[in-house]
Amino acid sequence: MSSYRHIDSPLGTMLLRAEGTCLTGVFFAGQKYYPANVANVAAGSGEAAPQEAAVLERAAQELAEYFAGKRDAFTVPVRFAGSPFQQRVWQALQAIPCGATASYGELAGALGLPPTHARAVGGAVGRNPLSVIVPCHRVLGTAGALTGYAGGIERKRALLRREGVGPAGG
Repeated sequence: MSSYRHIDSPLGTMLLRAEGTCLTGVFFAGQKYYPANVANVAAGSGEAAPQEAAVLERAAQELAEYFAGKRDAFTVPVRFAGSPFQQRVWQALQAIPCGATASYGELAGALGLPPTHARAVGGAVGRNPLSVIVPCHRVLGTAGALTGYAGGIERKRALLRREGVGPAGG
C-alpha cells in the first residue's frame, strides 16, 4: 500500500508517494506519467502509516530546503519500481552532481553502453518516478539542448537555473 502527500513548490504542486520506509514517487501536477490511480487523492487526505508519514515528511522537508537553495543532495531513502534497465539508468542519474549535466550519450557511456543506446537511455530517463530527487533534469540533449522533461521544459529550465546551470538550448 502507498501513502501520498501533496506539497507546494515554486514550480507547482508536487505529489509524493511512499511505500514502507522509502520514497517511491515525486511527481509534478500534470506531468507526463503522473500516477493515474491517485487522481482523487486530496491534500492531507487519509492517514499514512507512521513510517510512511515520516518518509513523506522527510522528503517534503528536503525538497523545501532544495528549493530554498539550502540543499543540493537528497538523503531520503528511495526505492525504484521499473525494469532492470530503467533502474540502472535511474541509479546512474544519482551520480550526476548538482550544478553538472550529462548528455544522454554520456549517460549511456557511464552505463557501459554505446552512444547508439542514447535513445533507450532517454526513454528510461523520461520515466523516472522520482523527479528532482533523482535528477533527470540534469540530462541534456546534444550540444546542451533542453530536451524532453516529463514535468515540462520550463520546469527543467527552472531546476537547472536553481542549480546554477545555464543550458544553451531551449
